[in-house]
Amino acid sequence: MKIVVDAMGGDFAPQAVVEGAVLATREFGFPVILVGLSDAIQEELDKYEDAKNLPIEVHHADEVVEMHDSPSKALRTKKKSSMKIGLDLVKEGEGEAFISAGNTGAVLAYSTIILRPLKGVDRPAIAIQLPTLQGSAILLDAGANVDCKSNQLFQFGIMGHVYAKYILGLDEPGVGLLSIGEEDGKGNEVTKEAFRWLSKSHIRFIGNVEAKEVYRGNADVIVCDGFTGNVALKISESLAEMIGTNLKTLFTSGIVPKMGYLMLKGRLREFKKSVDYSEAGGAPLLGVNGVVIIAHGSSNAKAVKNAILRAHEFVEKKVNQHIREDIEYNLDSKGSFWQHIKEIVAGHDENGGVPNKTPTSPKAVLEESEEELEPETTDETPTEEPDKP
Repeated sequence: MKIVVDAMGGDFAPQAVVEGAVLATREFGFPVILVGLSDAIQEELDKYEDAKNLPIEVHHADEVVEMHDSPSKALRTKKKSSMKIGLDLVKEGEGEAFISAGNTGAVLAYSTIILRPLKGVDRPAIAIQLPTLQGSAILLDAGANVDCKSNQLFQFGIMGHVYAKYILGLDEPGVGLLSIGEEDGKGNEVTKEAFRWLSKSHIRFIGNVEAKEVYRGNADVIVCDGFTGNVALKISESLAEMIGTNLKTLFTSGIVPKMGYLMLKGRLREFKKSVDYSEAGGAPLLGVNGVVIIAHGSSNAKAVKNAILRAHEFVEKKVNQHIREDIEYNLDSKGSFWQHIKEIVAGHDENGGVPNKTPTSPKAVLEESEEELEPETTDETPTEEPDKP
């Protein structure tokens, strides 16, 4: 199982990426293919005496997608970039997974075009692992899709369920829909319809979840559109930064606080580890035909190493296969979701159908994605960097 890594992606590439690959191959033994400017990669590899004995290959790419490049520009003009070539290697079966800490919008665009979405998935979603009072939770979408339809939120719920079950090891993860209130009728028309669809799926849907519940850990999976998810992450990041700065000021303001810090140093280190993005390594892009891990732009060697471990875990536990099976089950004629679609079209759904909306045929609902596979091609980046929580 080979993991393909974009050696030119990230604020500290290629140094941090190469070091992370060296650490990963030393510790785990996973074969790694580093894609990018071969001379620059080799220069970094030469710093490690044992590099020649490690299962690391170098695959040359002429171009680099910069952080400021728009996804449309990258798709049009950088056909020999490390991102594109790396994803081509995965598509061709040369590698099992792809990792990049580079331009998130470009990774999303390339992945959607090259690997294509899984059957039954309209749009891939970025899934972020958040620390909670109960351990951790999955939030998706974290920025891939600014506007979402109800059937896409339903798909996010299925994908998040699979992630929590097979990667977090939860037997029956609770899936919640982020909304403005816990009551069933809360939210806009999109979330209300998504609520009904999720309620009729095979997963353990716990209903609406308010924002205040996210870090309490009452839901193992939180479903929302990419706009809401990314805003929530940015607010969380700024809050964590504020708390960290205030604690640092508090513990350095006198001899007594310094003594207190020494007594709490171990616990504070544990807390820092629990909220450190580098521990998770990166955020998977769920819903494409291949494993894609989007690492934070400021990833250090430790984050890259853990991203490689996470990618290996996704491949080994066949997450994509389980997503495909779960979505197909809910679309099957014997599944509750398909029955719900037929009830809506017939106009006699037990929950009242879809308010203020002209019924759509099941075929149109299921094949709607054919028109949406192409990512945004405007000059504006369609997604934000999946920041650390």
